[in-house]
Amino acid sequence: MGNKSKTTGNRQGLQVVTLCISTAMVLILLGLVVFTVLTAHNLSNYVKENLTVTMMLEEDMTNPEALQLCKNLRTRRYISNLHYISKQQALKEQTAAMGTDPSEFIGTNPFLGSIEVNLKADYANSDSLRWIEKELKKYPKVGDITYQQDLMDSVNDNLRKISIVLLILAGLLTFVSFSLINNTVRLGIYAGRFSIHTMKLVGASWGFIRRPFVCRAIVVGLVAAFIAMLVLAGSVYALAQYEPDAMTVITWQVMVITAASVFLFGIVITAICSNISVNKFLRMKAGELYKI
Repeated sequence: MGNKSKTTGNRQGLQVVTLCISTAMVLILLGLVVFTVLTAHNLSNYVKENLTVTMMLEEDMTNPEALQLCKNLRTRRYISNLHYISKQQALKEQTAAMGTDPSEFIGTNPFLGSIEVNLKADYANSDSLRWIEKELKKYPKVGDITYQQDLMDSVNDNLRKISIVLLILAGLLTFVSFSLINNTVRLGIYAGRFSIHTMKLVGASWGFIRRPFVCRAIVVGLVAAFIAMLVLAGSVYALAQYEPDAMTVITWQVMVITAASVFLFGIVITAICSNISVNKFLRMKAGELYKI
């Protein structure tokens, strides 16, 4: 009798371990999707905010006037950062790049001052740039406004396509994950189907019968989520060691939201799946339990 109880306990323990591992693997995939979507959004903003709009200044604009213009521009809601390049600085940079001073044989500084503007991500698109360009040209002594229109359109188009693909993948993976976890949880509850029927015979309510199975499934979901987060955190740490620049787009907000999503998925999906599985066995009659 003791050996039989020990065997049953070992079998149940193995089922719990298997359920934890299976659920953790699914949660890792879900966590990767959430992590990828959030990181892609940050990458999109990073790329957009590093696209440069160059304001060419007229020849007669002095440094004090240019600095005052920069001060005014910093109050604009669409500008995230700007950098003023004076005529003297432009000459110095070009002299270093060319290895010779053009002003020596021209007789004057051929370069104009400029202001390099980085826009906020929400404004780095063609529609916004049209009215931003018109507004910038209203400032006195501002010449041409140049930016890489083709590059900006290409970036926005590619990011839009990537976002759609990621959202579709997230939806499909959520559906598949729910199915896999549901099957795994159902197998765990299958072993206790006769206990469920016995409790029904002694008059236990469905809620009373369902509660311990749901609670056990939630605990398994929490343990699986913890395992999944350890794997994801280890992967991010390895990525940070291999490519430190990746941490520019992998922020602590991304990690917190990913962790919260993994734990939420772990709790909600296992609770729903266990509830569905227990209800299925509760609706069965005694003869049906022997046929499945």
